Amino acid sequence: MARNWSISSQLENARPREGKGAWWALAVITLVYAMNIADRFVLSTLIEPIKAEFQLSDASVGFLTGVALAIFYTAAGLPLGALADRVNRRNMIMWAITIWSFFTAVCGMAQNFWQLLFARIGVGIGEAGGTPPSHSILADYFKPSQRIVAMMIFTLGIAIGSGVGGVGGGMLAEKFGWRHALIIFSFASVPLLLLLMTIREPRRGANDAPGSVPHGSNLRETLRFIRSQRSLIHVIAGATIATFSGMGLIWWTPAFLSRSHGFSVGEAGYQVGMMSGIGGAAALVAATLGTFRLARMAPKWQCHFLASVTLLITIPGVLAHVVTDTNTVLLLLWLFIPFANVYVGPTLALLQNLVRSDMRATTAAVLLFTANIANLAIAPQLIGFASDILAGQIADPAQSLRIALAISGLTGLWAAIHFWLAIRSLPNDLARAGTA
Repeated sequence: MARNWSISSQLENARPREGKGAWWALAVITLVYAMNIADRFVLSTLIEPIKAEFQLSDASVGFLTGVALAIFYTAAGLPLGALADRVNRRNMIMWAITIWSFFTAVCGMAQNFWQLLFARIGVGIGEAGGTPPSHSILADYFKPSQRIVAMMIFTLGIAIGSGVGGVGGGMLAEKFGWRHALIIFSFASVPLLLLLMTIREPRRGANDAPGSVPHGSNLRETLRFIRSQRSLIHVIAGATIATFSGMGLIWWTPAFLSRSHGFSVGEAGYQVGMMSGIGGAAALVAATLGTFRLARMAPKWQCHFLASVTLLITIPGVLAHVVTDTNTVLLLLWLFIPFANVYVGPTLALLQNLVRSDMRATTAAVLLFTANIANLAIAPQLIGFASDILAGQIADPAQSLRIALAISGLTGLWAAIHFWLAIRSLPNDLARAGTA
């Protein structure tokens, strides 16, 4: 009884000034993010049948699923982020959904590698316009101390989307083929456009410190401000490397389970989808409840939390690709994959609190630029190249991907160090941003 009262009290204290409207906006934008992740994750689930149909190497798959998306996602991200700091953000999100959904359908209709590559580029451009304005809107709906709670709930979209993309993509591919799976996913975004029409555009800086007025900064001014915030640089670096060591490995996990442990496409998609979806949702819900306490503590504890979680999940993430027993591998992956995105919510909250309100979408785009270069370009391509090289050097070429993934997972230690280094300059940097 006392425990229920405590959680209820925490929820009440975390309620933003805008009341129910803020929670509704958070729910809708979280669903939008979930569909963004699902459209992206489903292609990872479909790697093996796509590779077989187009007769691709691992390096080519890495370029198609990662580099192609990353180049245009990141190239478009910064100008679109700057645009989101000046225009109606809700409407911008609606346009983004329309674009990425259309090109997801085009992916399913591609007849060769180059057509699929072109469509994948279109998906990247559409997705680049959706996330920065989403972060910025949520920051204006919630007070600085409450943003960690809002952003943790927002990151549930990762678990929902990856679960739907993994399980749904695998099931649809086995029943209808990989092409129809992509086309079906593209139409699933239509209801979100109607839901977005029910939320309003909040005033920029509505919940910042009194006297903190947006100045209408441009891209150059925002980048200069970011460089001056030492703690922000460490947070961005830590999140970027954590993305490589976490999501970079997960991208290849369905293929790893297929090659090293004999799983079918559907079985591998189901396993990773359940870990990301059910397990990830449970991990993020537990972490969200923990953020109610973090919201009442000094901001430095958010950095301690980030460093500790990143360090702890690195251990099973590496061991899962070292051991050979299938059941042990699945157990270790359950200790790694569900927790791989726990760092995202606190990172986004710190990011929004370490810059002024007129810089938030652009700053989110900067993180997306670095994180997606690591996740979508470097990780798929580097791991793919490493796997191809190792395949010619070991007795069993099918195990080359497993070795490449084990080595890549060690970068989680590097990410944890950056989160700890952010603590020293955090108080002064928050004061400069007007959110202390």
